Amino acid sequence: MSPTKRLAGRHSRLIRAALVWVGIGSGFLPAAAVGQLPDSMAYRGAPAVVKYGKWVSLAGTIAMGVAAADAHQSADRYFGRLERYCGADQARCTQSSDGSYLDPLAEGYYQKSLQADRRARRWLLGGEVALIGTVGLFVWELTRPSRPPGNIPFEPTASFTPGATRLGLRASF
Repeated sequence: MSPTKRLAGRHSRLIRAALVWVGIGSGFLPAAAVGQLPDSMAYRGAPAVVKYGKWVSLAGTIAMGVAAADAHQSADRYFGRLERYCGADQARCTQSSDGSYLDPLAEGYYQKSLQADRRARRWLLGGEVALIGTVGLFVWELTRPSRPPGNIPFEPTASFTPGATRLGLRASF
């Protein structure tokens, strides 16, 4: 199997895994499969899409960054092959008036390098968009009004009036 096909298979597996996590995090699972959330998680009031989607988005951002780095390394490898090919004999790397290489092998290395650079740029752009979405989801959840969870068994109370301070304890069962 060629290295290009092996890399393409790895990226498609990453994309499939990310889509599965998006499906899980966005609440497409049946309600019975999800179960009841503990009170400590439910009091924030954020929907499941936000609560779990931010982590899915962060994982997607990281995966796209890794894919971009991989594509960039691939572009560097092809360009290194071109440099070595041209270093052995400068006549191989003569360029035409439009800038293309006259030698088909040199032109092939150059085109593959450009193709891998474009692929890296697309992965990087996708990762940046996902990062913006991730930050937005984190900020949105953190700025939501919160209320205390309902499972606190002992809650102290205090009231202050001009002549007295009252302290109390409430126990819920």
